[in-house]
Amino acid sequence: MDVHRWMVLAGLFLSLTGCGAAAGQGEGRAEVLFADNCGPCHGVGGEGNPSIAAPAIAGLPEWYVLAQLTKFRDGIRGAHADDTEGLRMRPMARTLLPEDVAPISAYVAALTPVAPDHVVSGDADAGKALYATCAACHGVDGKGNQALNAPPIATMDDWYLRSQLGKFRSGVRGANPKDVTGLQMRPMAMTLKDDKAVSDVVAHIATLSGGH
Repeated sequence: MDVHRWMVLAGLFLSLTGCGAAAGQGEGRAEVLFADNCGPCHGVGGEGNPSIAAPAIAGLPEWYVLAQLTKFRDGIRGAHADDTEGLRMRPMARTLLPEDVAPISAYVAALTPVAPDHVVSGDADAGKALYATCAACHGVDGKGNQALNAPPIATMDDWYLRSQLGKFRSGVRGANPKDVTGLQMRPMAMTLKDDKAVSDVVAHIATLSGGH
């Protein structure tokens, strides 16, 4: 059985067995929920696992994690038929009780960030000019801007950024009318005319964290 199919079945199993309800109460609940629901893909330290397209999430801003988990739970993200990774993530997010989303978001934010993967080949110099569109929201340093709902991207895995930009460009992500921030992001991604442009801008973003 391939990894994708196994994870989908695992998510359905957890939903049916009520794993979230069995995690207990108190300060350790978020840690248990993370280990049970997030750790199998994203790693016990949130370091990610590129072999199954699970990005590093340790240290992401609490507000951003909260927003994305809510989108996955509500079907605003991860419901498109072509979003393989999103379809795997959505049932995992839905194992969380509504009252657990905020605590687990805080737990993820408190994890020690890891150095992002730099595996995408691209022309960082060409990408620098293309990045001007991104900088308006994400900042010239790629550190993000909560006021604009723009997450930090300089610390994200470059393969993940390339994947998500591709999803925004194709409408796999950011086309749901309830996804306000996604609807803002999609036309920005569409200014990148082809896959080379995507790789180039991602290569430039990697330099913002000291990569390439």
